[in-house]
Formats: sequence, structure tokens, C-alpha cells
Amino acid sequence: MRELGSVLLVGTGGFIGTVGRYLLGGWIHRLVPMASFPVGTLCVNLSGCFLIGLLGGLSESRQVFGPELRTFIFIGILGGFTTFSSFAYETLALARDAEFVRALANIGGQLIGGLAAAWVGFTLVRG
Repeated sequence: MRELGSVLLVGTGGFIGTVGRYLLGGWIHRLVPMASFPVGTLCVNLSGCFLIGLLGGLSESRQVFGPELRTFIFIGILGGFTTFSSFAYETLALARDAEFVRALANIGGQLIGGLAAAWVGFTLVRG
């Protein structure tokens, strides 16, 4: 039953984060309508990274979030808002723990692997 509670926390938070991403990205796009650069996505990713850094720092230094609230905010809301924030926070944590090779592997795997996977998927359906 506890697992169901966690699933509901993540799902509810994910809904909030996803709607937030949609609204913020759309608002930025309306502010800069002629941009040929995905400025809305950049703003979402940067703000998500800032928030996860800020809240992660508070969580670690002051223990202000219990496990349920941490699940709701970090995995649910911020995970729905942007998974890039999770990538940034986890990479920062590896580097902070002097796991530099793993941090670099995470960067390479996420960025290069993600771009390659998107290219392969796109190429497969384009034939």
C-alpha cells in the first residue's frame, strides 16, 4: 500500500510539473515569438535546474523535506517539469562526491546517448 502512495505522489506531482512546463514554455514562446532557438525549452530546463539545486541544497543542509514531500517535489513536480534538472542534480552529486569519471559518463551517456537514440528513432520512421 505504501508503494501506491508513492505512485500517487509522483503522478500528482508529475501532472503539476508537466502543466507548469507547458505554461512556462508557451509564455516564453509568446514573449519571443520569432525566435528560431528553442528559448522556451531552455528557460524551462534552466529554471528546473535552479529549483532542484536550491531545493536539493535545502533538503541536504537543513533536512526540510521528509521522504514523501521529497518524492512529490523532486520526482513528481520537477521530474514532470524537466528531467534535465534530475540529470543536472545527479551529475552534480557525482562530481561533489569526487566521482568524476561517473559524472562524465553520465554527461556523455545522457547527452550523446540521448541525441543518438532520438536520431535512431527518427531515422527508423523516416525510412
